[in-house]
Amino acid sequence: MTARSEPAPAGPDAPARPPLVRELLLVASLFLLYKFGRQLATGHTAEAFRNARHVWDWERVLRLPDEGTVQSLLLHGDTLIHVANTYYAAVHFPATLAFLVWLYLRRPAHYVWARRVLAAVTGAALALHLLFPLAPPRMLGAAGLVDTARVFGPSVYGPPRTDSLSNQFAAMPSLHFGWALMLAIGLIVATRTRWRWLWLLHPLATLLVIVGTANHYWLDVVVAGALLGLALTVLRLPHRPRCALPHRRPEARRRSSGERPELVGAGR
Repeated sequence: MTARSEPAPAGPDAPARPPLVRELLLVASLFLLYKFGRQLATGHTAEAFRNARHVWDWERVLRLPDEGTVQSLLLHGDTLIHVANTYYAAVHFPATLAFLVWLYLRRPAHYVWARRVLAAVTGAALALHLLFPLAPPRMLGAAGLVDTARVFGPSVYGPPRTDSLSNQFAAMPSLHFGWALMLAIGLIVATRTRWRWLWLLHPLATLLVIVGTANHYWLDVVVAGALLGLALTVLRLPHRPRCALPHRRPEARRRSSGERPELVGAGR
């Protein structure tokens, strides 16, 4: 962070930091619930591909950009596409974890708010994964896209039929983008440096990566942004109490107001 990312205010009005053990257990429970829920959504192959064809057709009706346009930019060089695949595989969870840890240590009130928003978005996403299984564009033949992770590496997924660690038919919404956007919003709100808007580069890079590697459709991003917007509307950041101004003595107030002291015996 920067020098102007001041620590949370100390004193009786400072927000209490949640107990560490409780937070670790809570975050771990949410993560395990998410992984278990994704497993429940596996096995809907036919429905996932049928929904994929519908999403692809909807995007063409809405005249959204072709995902292949972004992928063609990344395929100009092996190094660029390898970096994109690495970003997709290695940045998502560590960046979000680092974000929560920093907020917990430096901005307790922001931490509680951000954790609640992320939990709400993730829970809503899990429900949508169960109701609307969706094969990613890299699996859809009509899209004509390359599975860049499988071809160039690194890949976090195995063959869909034997992959028991993840649900590959959970493309909508994109939690990669939803979490990245929340990270940027959270740090912009929690810090005061004029450079804080550069955090928006993270969701922008994530957007280009998830679309260019054919892991998500544009509509996956739109739905993720809508869920995040709804969560931010409902779960608003508590207002921080204003610090009371120190009591000033009457003499100090007279001096600051520019009043000239009366001279004893003047005018006589």
